[in-house]
Amino acid sequence: MKKYISLFAIAGCIWILSGKEVQAVNTVSRAQVMRGAVGVESILDAGKTDEEFIQKSKEIDTSLYGYQNLGIANVENNLNIRKGPAENASLVGKLPRNAACDILGQEGEWSQIKSGKVEGYVKTEFLFTGAEAMIQARKLITTYAKVNADALKVRQEPSTDAVVYTQVAQGEKLEYVKTLDNGWVEVLLDDETVYVSGEYVSMEQTLDTAVTMSELLYGSGVSDIRVSICEYAKQFVGNRYVYGGSSLTNGTDCSGFTMRIYQKFGISLPHSSVAQAGMGTKIKASEAKPGDLFFYGSSSGRINHVALYIGGGQVVHASSAKTGIKISGCNYRTPVKVVRILQYD
Repeated sequence: MKKYISLFAIAGCIWILSGKEVQAVNTVSRAQVMRGAVGVESILDAGKTDEEFIQKSKEIDTSLYGYQNLGIANVENNLNIRKGPAENASLVGKLPRNAACDILGQEGEWSQIKSGKVEGYVKTEFLFTGAEAMIQARKLITTYAKVNADALKVRQEPSTDAVVYTQVAQGEKLEYVKTLDNGWVEVLLDDETVYVSGEYVSMEQTLDTAVTMSELLYGSGVSDIRVSICEYAKQFVGNRYVYGGSSLTNGTDCSGFTMRIYQKFGISLPHSSVAQAGMGTKIKASEAKPGDLFFYGSSSGRINHVALYIGGGQVVHASSAKTGIKISGCNYRTPVKVVRILQYD
């Protein structure tokens, strides 16, 4: 495979530069795209080589997945985004491993980027760019089923007669698996396979984006230990999910995550969401403070997932093998139980 230095569009053609070699590639007009002659499906065709994928994506548009100059975070955990091009500049956000950004420009060894709601500077050496970024994006693009109905019922089987597993809030994005012949959609909710009616969801293809610092803050009146627990937990956002695991850096499941977070502060929890739900004191969700635990499960009340509340209506949790450790709204699915572990604040 050739290692391309850069790609750019000139007068309807794509030119690929590799050393002194310049090669013209025929392009497909935007009109053809709008007529459906070419689409996302052709770009993502697994049969294409990386070179063919790059060429076809450029034929369809000068952007890829909505990015004009795509960059992908090439780090183990998170890439700091700073207000200015300097190590001592204040943090404005974090770009998780494999998350995408638009590269707006460069200043020395720094790249100015925009990702989601965050705009700032990162070290260029920690980004995949150009052809490499395109190839990475092809591997990382995720299809979601976006919920278009309030309190959408999620069922254990693809039928209105099936047991309701839980309910999901409007606007939430579920990991898409496949669409069944009967119109139902198979999705992953954390690490559980469940089903929703295709009538109430729409499909979106996206790459992960940056997390703003404001998304990682809380209100006033929160004790130091609660702040410390949440700050410690949030630094692992973007790390891997591993079923049965308990390593914050090399892979953990949901209860392994909360167990290790609390262990850091001298509090022992069992490695089981069900067992953790039996610890501490049960409280109302409206009473939750940062550091409390939210538990999720089926409509029957069977608990199978736990998350750490970080304030502002958000939780951090080890969700699934696809998304890893992430931040979600605390009502991204209906909580079964909320528990307070810290009793002395």
